[in-house]
Amino acid sequence: MGALHHAASRSVNRSVLLQVNRFLHSARLTRFAAAALRVALAAGFLSAVADRFGLWGMPGTPGVAWGDWSHFLTYAGRLNWFLPASLIPIVGAIATLAETALALLLFALTMTFALGIKAPLGYSVYVGATAAFYLAATAALPQQT
Repeated sequence: MGALHHAASRSVNRSVLLQVNRFLHSARLTRFAAAALRVALAAGFLSAVADRFGLWGMPGTPGVAWGDWSHFLTYAGRLNWFLPASLIPIVGAIATLAETALALLLFALTMTFALGIKAPLGYSVYVGATAAFYLAATAALPQQT
């Protein structure tokens, strides 16, 4: 009786594993994962934009990077140290528009050159930029069913 029960149990376990494997490789799950990644990326980039307009709190509030536009421009000037100070407000506005609309990888590269590799790695800038690139590159692929 024990051997028969054990064999039946292995068969059920194998059947469940096959069903789970089919689910994990389904087009529906892939589409859901892509949609979830889009939402997560958008939230991350829009959170940074919200911070520069003070939506997460005032400057100096725990968890707030800038808290207002002037503190953000100070940071933008630090990243773009090679530009004249008169161009920083324009660069800050362009970066905000680009980050809102496109989430460019150039931000990660600029951050790396200005602050070193630790800053963009600590804020997962490369992960976000690469995930956005992956979504863009795979969006045109035919959907498998």
